[in-house]
Amino acid sequence: MLESLVSYREILENLAEGVYFTDTNRQILYWNPGAEKISGFASSEVVGTHCWDNILMHVDEQGNSLCQGACPLVRAMHEAKTVEAEVYLHHKKGHRVPVLIKTVPVRNDAGKVVGAVEIFRDNSAHLELRDRLSQLEQLSMIDAVTGIGNRHLLDGEIKRRLDEFARYGWGFGILLADLDGFKAVNDRMGHDIGDQLLQTIGNTFSMVCRASDTPGRWGGDEFLVVCGHSDAAGLQSFAERVRVLVASSYAGSGEGKIRVTVSIGATLAVRGDDALSLVARADSLMYRSKQKKNCVSLG
Repeated sequence: MLESLVSYREILENLAEGVYFTDTNRQILYWNPGAEKISGFASSEVVGTHCWDNILMHVDEQGNSLCQGACPLVRAMHEAKTVEAEVYLHHKKGHRVPVLIKTVPVRNDAGKVVGAVEIFRDNSAHLELRDRLSQLEQLSMIDAVTGIGNRHLLDGEIKRRLDEFARYGWGFGILLADLDGFKAVNDRMGHDIGDQLLQTIGNTFSMVCRASDTPGRWGGDEFLVVCGHSDAAGLQSFAERVRVLVASSYAGSGEGKIRVTVSIGATLAVRGDDALSLVARADSLMYRSKQKKNCVSLG
């Protein structure tokens, strides 16, 4: 095995990636400079030891040790195939380093697996990019003022629920709520106070909702909730609970408490609905409630 390494040594020792070879007992036979740089362990500290000897100690993102049954190197040798994984290795200084690894079985001339090679590279930049993209995705789904879902998220959730309804018959409903008197508060007390009130109402919606519900700000002073697994009685009960709890919520403190009520239109999805027809029906019902203020209209 080592003989075949000699002709490639110059290449291996100039790679930025870490590379090491083991035999079938996972004793490390070669450790390149790239592996030294990424792990902090010098070749002289590693060669002759086994890969589980307080060296790499791979763990997954939940912190589970991979050095026993789930070891990618063992899988590559036992299954005689290349194995790739994103793991965290143990740096000599004690911290964890995210690495992308590829383990490849090494065969002799007779085709028998006699060891494995692992190639690994620092995955920090990739993880940073993935986290940044995740944050950007989250920002595109979250309302900046209230911190709950925005219209983009709600549109997607309604379409997903409609698809489930068409495929599996899983019923759901929506409620569309408009704050009564919010414009007067905003005009009289300013946008900062208005935003505080929107945050308060958004928090109330979020706290009232079940795990199967998706609340969000539809726009302006309108909020919408996609209510999973609902029937007419359940939707009515939920909408009334929202109405009562919004009426008892407030922004500010002491004599400066600011309250508003909410007018709600609630409706269940029916066969033939699309997102436009469903929201339009809820909107019509909500405007019926606005004629009285602080009430629920179900249809």
